Amino acid sequence: MNTQYVKHLSDVVVRFSGDSGDGMQLTGTLFSDAAAVLGNGISTFPDFPAEIRAPQGTVAGVSGFQVHFGSRPMATPGDYCDALVAMNPAALKANAKWLKPAATVILDGDSMGGKELRKAGFATDDPIAELGLGEHNVVMPNITSMTRDAVDGLGLDARGAAKCKNMFALGICFYLYNKPMEHTFGYIERKFGKKNPAVAEANVRALKAGYNYSANTHIFANTYDVAPATALPKGTYRTINGNQATAWGFVAAAEKSGRPLFCGSYPITPATVILEELAKRRDMGVTTVQAEDEIAGICTSIGAAFAGSLAVTTTSGPGLSLKSEAMGLAVMTELPLVVVDVQRGGPSTGLPTKTEQSDLWQALHGRNGEAPMPVVAASTPSDCFHYAFWASKIALERMTPVILLTDGFIANGSEPWCIPSMSDYPSIKAPIVSELQGDCYYSYDRDPEVGARSWAIPGTPALEHRIGGLEKHQRTGAVSHDPANHQTMTELRAAKVVKVVGAIPTQEITLGDAEGDLLVVGWGGTKGHLFSAVEKLRADGRRVSLCHFNWINPLPRGCEEIFSKFKRIVVCELNMGQFAGYLRMNFQRFNFEQYNKVQGLPFTVDELTAHLHSLLK
Repeated sequence: MNTQYVKHLSDVVVRFSGDSGDGMQLTGTLFSDAAAVLGNGISTFPDFPAEIRAPQGTVAGVSGFQVHFGSRPMATPGDYCDALVAMNPAALKANAKWLKPAATVILDGDSMGGKELRKAGFATDDPIAELGLGEHNVVMPNITSMTRDAVDGLGLDARGAAKCKNMFALGICFYLYNKPMEHTFGYIERKFGKKNPAVAEANVRALKAGYNYSANTHIFANTYDVAPATALPKGTYRTINGNQATAWGFVAAAEKSGRPLFCGSYPITPATVILEELAKRRDMGVTTVQAEDEIAGICTSIGAAFAGSLAVTTTSGPGLSLKSEAMGLAVMTELPLVVVDVQRGGPSTGLPTKTEQSDLWQALHGRNGEAPMPVVAASTPSDCFHYAFWASKIALERMTPVILLTDGFIANGSEPWCIPSMSDYPSIKAPIVSELQGDCYYSYDRDPEVGARSWAIPGTPALEHRIGGLEKHQRTGAVSHDPANHQTMTELRAAKVVKVVGAIPTQEITLGDAEGDLLVVGWGGTKGHLFSAVEKLRADGRRVSLCHFNWINPLPRGCEEIFSKFKRIVVCELNMGQFAGYLRMNFQRFNFEQYNKVQGLPFTVDELTAHLHSLLK
């Protein structure tokens, strides 16, 4: 660690940006991992370009990765950055608006020529003056050429040598924030050591060169140190993103239920990683099918559910639309299925790499006929594990399809996760019937307490039964077109979902007092930003509280009592007011105000704080 001129900070936000081929996601991940290894709390925000092949050097092709690390758990990846690494002019132009006053800006001087500036849309040859960054600490080492010098003699061509420049930039940041390089050396060895030793050596050299360049040239007046987080509970931690956590939650549920896990899915941004992660787990009995389309994906999963598996299908908003008819089939057949919707900006193809919360109404109502389903929403990358487990438990024990909502922000973002003991999670007891009881098996006989029908696995002697999309007789499961029976079955399926309320926690205040001037309401992936904004206002003595929802349908008990104790209620969400409208339907006596954002970006704490403060005047 550099010990000269070290300033100690409680938290820091660093943003890495460059062309989509510059390795900024890897660079940010490795920096985050190094911070996490030292015990810092972290929260990350990968920001991918929306175009697959945007022209190189243009703003449309900029890829970013922001990490917030500190000496306490980090609730958000930060609004604005203390340091920006911009590998080309387009990255500088796209991200200059996210700089804090007097922030450090690290540029690749080799990329700041006239041609690159014109591609990025600069009108002059002085991007610093054009963007008004004169008050910032701008350093502009020739990163590309120094990287080529560092890897000279290893047999790499010019393009291969330049690909290591992200490691040079990472070395600069390791020096600036006093982070050790050993963890990254280990990653490089595991990634390239056996397959391509020259590439491994080149990346190590580039990393060391960036670190040593910073140390020897004194380009920074100070370096910075952030102490480890002390408020984290004891345990074994690893960094995890929301998609990984979701996949592992399903594996845990399969283990607890004793049922094989099946995932049938079609790849779609930003949900694909769940399928990829589950495909790695053949050693744990997981079966995955990469289907030819979204409809085939869910239909294979429904077939697996019929055959006795914990069945999962994963998608994003456009795919959820395509799966809607088959979800109705799962409702009609009353089979256990979890549909994961990693929400993104819409409609249609929309903003495929950007986050949004605009699929709520589709999740609640987007099927023909009366087809209610439980809906659950995760709030952070790590608690995707928890809610994937509980969505599976509800599906298996209540014999119903369940929708699990996450979003692009928490799916791609990462944070430290305390690996739980599976003894802390309850068992899952599906209503499987293994032998005939009585003279005949009636597939739609129900548990009167929870409303779930029994589950007879095909091939079980004497338990043959019919299943399909036509309406069922309320007991035998035979096809029925009787109007009164249809009314009864519709009511029974709805009542089964309502009874899920007995299996979920009573709603509580997430932060603050049980009464006050303003109640902030949110759901899903906005939790960290809302928590931070309310925390700031409470520190100023304002009577503000937060009530954050994870259980959407049915809504938990206790909501009305909470709402009744506040003078004003504002619902903050990344859509045009879908949860606010849902609450109005269910609690008509209350006035739910709205604060909405649909920019493909999460809230910032600053904008939330300003708006909430305006409501308190």
